[in-house]
Amino acid sequence: MDWPLLDGIPEEPRRRVLAAGRLRRFARGEVIFHEDDPGDSLHLIAKGRVAVRVTTPLGEVATLAVLGPGDFFGELALLGPVASRTATVTALEKTETISIHRDVFDDLKREHPSVETFLTGVLGAQVRRLSDQVLEALFVPADKRVLRRLAELARTYGEGASGTVIPLTQEDLASVAGTSRATVNRVLGQATDAGIVEVSRGRISVVDPATLEKRAR
Repeated sequence: MDWPLLDGIPEEPRRRVLAAGRLRRFARGEVIFHEDDPGDSLHLIAKGRVAVRVTTPLGEVATLAVLGPGDFFGELALLGPVASRTATVTALEKTETISIHRDVFDDLKREHPSVETFLTGVLGAQVRRLSDQVLEALFVPADKRVLRRLAELARTYGEGASGTVIPLTQEDLASVAGTSRATVNRVLGQATDAGIVEVSRGRISVVDPATLEKRAR
């Protein structure tokens, strides 16, 4: 399994990181950790997919991302001994992760200063991604956000191939796009009429990924 997160770490410490990891398995619907839990480990996704969710000040739940094999989560645990989880992560299907404790990275940083520089870059990239999401929520129309999230999910679930099945409900898609279910229903209806997707109970099939990507730009 290849994890792009580790590409910037030299080969020898990268092997040590993976060797120190603990394989963990989660059932569909199982919470991996809750928002505000103490955080002491990073998770690399080996199999399955997870949803990253936060609770808004109004008590509603918003989905920030859906992550799959090769992705990672829990990186803020690497910042220090008092880090807490900023989101709830739930397995959307049977999922396996490699859990790597913060102490492993702390040891490597003392021996290989380049590891600390690399981790700082990773955290900075995550901050930029979240900033982009905020700007998008403020300035990109909801219809376009729905199409963008749909295109991203198609890549996550099937690398954008025709026939990719996204096993999420319209409510799930609305949460990811930061809009209402009614808006998602309308956008999906238009996409269905255009032959881009097919919608059934609890799943969306991407028929024409090229057109979906074009409309999502």
